[in-house]
Amino acid sequence: MFTGIVTAMGKVAEVQPLGATPAHGLRLHLETPTGYLDDVALGDSIALNGACMTAVEIDAPAARFAIDISAESLARTAGLDRPGPVNLEKALRAHDRLGGHIVSGHVDGVGVVTHFAPVGESWELRIRAPRELGRYLAYKGSITVNGVSLTVNSVADQAEGCEFSINLIPHTVQNTALHVLAPGVPVNLEIDLIARYVERMLTAPATPAQAAIKSAA
Repeated sequence: MFTGIVTAMGKVAEVQPLGATPAHGLRLHLETPTGYLDDVALGDSIALNGACMTAVEIDAPAARFAIDISAESLARTAGLDRPGPVNLEKALRAHDRLGGHIVSGHVDGVGVVTHFAPVGESWELRIRAPRELGRYLAYKGSITVNGVSLTVNSVADQAEGCEFSINLIPHTVQNTALHVLAPGVPVNLEIDLIARYVERMLTAPATPAQAAIKSAA
């Protein structure tokens, strides 16, 4: 589990194919700030732009680690198939502060940036999400964008999807890889975990016992 609070900006430095066919994934070699990997062990989970991955190689003195990403994960995420900056977050520990919101590290869909521009001292970020994710987006609700826990400021349902806006304070722009975004760039989205459970509770068929209780009432 994660919180959507980025703990470092890393960089995908090298991409290696794990095989010769589209069914094979990639091994990503990443650079991190000095000391970032001092408490990381092989097999630990680290979120890359919001996608939970497993550390398969660690070179702490060189501040480098590697992860393997499957073809399935590549098909369902954005920005993890090429060199470039990424947001990093280590897995949540039981005694850590929950600074953002509960994040699983499982990408629910890929959105597209439609607008990214300064407004006063802040920045306005607008993203078009897939239509099927629109019902999970709510004013002042939570959304994870490339691994960053953010608050939704507005929601507009459209024929081609659901556009929502976010206000980014300077600290967030300066300390995450969101500063490289631009219109047309795809981003990883994870909806609020609570919204997913609420939908299931409202739409799942009633059990015989539940149906009996409802009819008796």
